[in-house]
Amino acid sequence: MKGRILATLFALPFAGVGVWMLWSIGSTLHEAWQMRDWVQVEATLQAGGYDTRSGDDSDTYEAFADYRYDFQLQRYSGDRVSIASGADNIGDYQRDIGRNLQAAHARGEKILVYVDPENPSQSIIDRGVRWGLVGFKSIFVVVFGGVGFGLLIAVWRAPPAKDQADPAYADKPWLLNDDWQTSTVRSSSKAAMWGAWAFAIFWNAISSVTPFIAYREIVENGNYVVLIALLFPLVGIGLLTWAIRRTLEWRRFGPAPVTLDPFPGSIGGHVGGTIDVNLPYDPSARFRLTLTNVHCYESGSGKNRSQKEKARWQDAIVAHAEPGARGTRLTFRFDVPQGLNASDTEQDDSYHLWRLNLSAEIPGTDLDRDYEIPVYPTGEQSRLLSGHALERARSAQSSLDAEAVRKLVNLDVGPSGKRLFFPMGRYLGGGIGGLLVGAIFAGAGWFLVVQEGQKFFGSIFGAVGALIAVFCVYLVFN
Repeated sequence: MKGRILATLFALPFAGVGVWMLWSIGSTLHEAWQMRDWVQVEATLQAGGYDTRSGDDSDTYEAFADYRYDFQLQRYSGDRVSIASGADNIGDYQRDIGRNLQAAHARGEKILVYVDPENPSQSIIDRGVRWGLVGFKSIFVVVFGGVGFGLLIAVWRAPPAKDQADPAYADKPWLLNDDWQTSTVRSSSKAAMWGAWAFAIFWNAISSVTPFIAYREIVENGNYVVLIALLFPLVGIGLLTWAIRRTLEWRRFGPAPVTLDPFPGSIGGHVGGTIDVNLPYDPSARFRLTLTNVHCYESGSGKNRSQKEKARWQDAIVAHAEPGARGTRLTFRFDVPQGLNASDTEQDDSYHLWRLNLSAEIPGTDLDRDYEIPVYPTGEQSRLLSGHALERARSAQSSLDAEAVRKLVNLDVGPSGKRLFFPMGRYLGGGIGGLLVGAIFAGAGWFLVVQEGQKFFGSIFGAVGALIAVFCVYLVFN
């Protein structure tokens, strides 16, 4: 409980910032909606310009005005310039409108203001929404609010920690993992789907202000270098596409949990089970299952630490498919040798896990699921699949392997043995895509060097683009 309280106290300020910024955005949009029926009247400026406030790292600006106007034979005064109050340095909005007000006051010109006809004392010069500022605040909503509320949800939804020294877990250590209480194990697909959406929203929130800043820089300053920054929203579009694909995969095939037999999976015995997929049975479909014993460990030290994986053992097989209650039922069995590492329930700097992957090329949306399953040296045998059915599954897997090899190489069998020939153009799609990326980087580098005189940064972009292009040409023609 103490840990939960400390984590909650740490998360609340982040969540508070997110809520505050969300309220600020909502208030801005609400006010803009209310002002849509306000009427324009002429006003006389008494003062106008902008103030500069110097900070430790940068300066901020705030436009100001003092004006008088008549409405329905009564005189009113106002000083509100825009919906958002306070100083900022998001773009040149504050300085631009301040300069315009200062120039109008110097020339003695009248300005137009918007007045609330139901409450004429309320007025404003610019009732438009500053979308660049909204995008900037959205970053805080997503980043700070996401971190704060995500941590709160994770902390309070997590089950209490179990005592590894409890004798009840001595013979059944897999029960320490709350996902392994029964023989049915769910895939990580749903978590991956939400993770894809979270990362896509996070990235797009950060890069959402880029088009507005780029537009202003190009139109007002003729600074075409900022076009390079548009790569960030393009990456955001790709991330959204990835999230949508993960969602379509989840909605099409459903949860598709695996039910293990034996439970847990057995080192020195069998890892077998069934998977029910929400897909009409198709005898021509091939569902490939890959079982891997993985060693996860940290490499490096300090800021250079990274999580790495190494496969200790792996086997693949085509699942036996038949009509099932939910569409298609898959049955599988792996023979697992002795001497492999069991699943670790505690994931520290170095641990082992068993990963089962289910994949199939299905028209429309491909199936791709990962399951982390418990496997221990129990020596238990599976009651699923006869020897004949297992032999057919092995034969189907050999056919798939041979087909995969033929896609990459030409295989000739002669009196002297087998001859492998790798044809040119086998990486044509990836090579053309890489050439396009290299051309974009090289073009940006040329523009920076020739047009903008930015030799250092331009040379970096150009060199990266040239290296990508050369490598992709090699891929295509090798």
